[in-house]
Amino acid sequence: MTSIDQSYYLNNQPPKKSGSDQLGKDDFLKILMTQLQNQNPLDPMEDKEFVSQMAQFSSLEQMTNMSSSMSDFTSSQSSLPVVQYSGLIGKEVTYPVYDEETETVEEYRDSKVESVSQENGDTLLVLSDGQEVPVEEITNVTESKE
Repeated sequence: MTSIDQSYYLNNQPPKKSGSDQLGKDDFLKILMTQLQNQNPLDPMEDKEFVSQMAQFSSLEQMTNMSSSMSDFTSSQSSLPVVQYSGLIGKEVTYPVYDEETETVEEYRDSKVESVSQENGDTLLVLSDGQEVPVEEITNVTESKE
């Protein structure tokens, strides 16, 4: 006789979760509407309580909108460094060259900026001598000599 795999038993199934753990403005409105529908007709909610709850709802909605706006703003700022530093294209920049063993500055070199790129949140200048230098390491910017 074949046996049934125990993983198919209901008590071994992972619980299904619906919705979110956080209360949103729709949930707040539902609570308010339920409260209004189920209030005691002989002792209705006072105006002050109702106004207070509406003010809380308004604050919640404004904070939600502000959070959304801030999220949009921060995502739009992530590509800004490339645009910001694109003005360096064609300019001559001075950058340090480090000794690989001691990690100290050996010398400073000049090179023309060919392009600007962004990798892993770092903005890099791609130079005509083939180097890629983080913008934070640039010590001088001048007009190109060519």
